[in-house]
Parts: sequence; structure tokens; C-alpha cells
Amino acid sequence: VTFSVSNTFPEKGLNLFLLNPKTGEIRLTGSLDYEDIRSYEIQIEATDKGTPPLSGHCKVVLEVLDVND
Repeated sequence: VTFSVSNTFPEKGLNLFLLNPKTGEIRLTGSLDYEDIRSYEIQIEATDKGTPPLSGHCKVVLEVLDVND
């Protein structure tokens, strides 16, 4: 199974998250600011290597907490 990002909202979050295509693990590559953006939605697609290949998708919602309060 391979994993890929099919969409990220808002789009500036596309550079903040890194998806491992083999494991599906999502890692943060930068800092997040609650006052800037409070949540991100990442559309993930998983595809197998069958003939024909089958795929599934899910939405990951990341909510940013304000650590100052």
C-alpha cells in the first residue's frame, strides 16, 4: 500500500506536513501558530498494488491548540 496527499486545506499547510508514502506517518516540518490557522484538513489516499489497483481515502483533521492560554 502506498499513501499520498490528495489535498490540504488551507493550501499553505501543504509545506508544513510530510507524509511517508510507505507507512502513512504524518510528520510536522515547521511550526504552527494558533493565531494564524486553527485547524488543517489533509486528504489522504491509500492505493494498493493489485491488478487493478484499489484505493481508499480519509480526511485527517489537525486542530492547533493555543499553548499560551
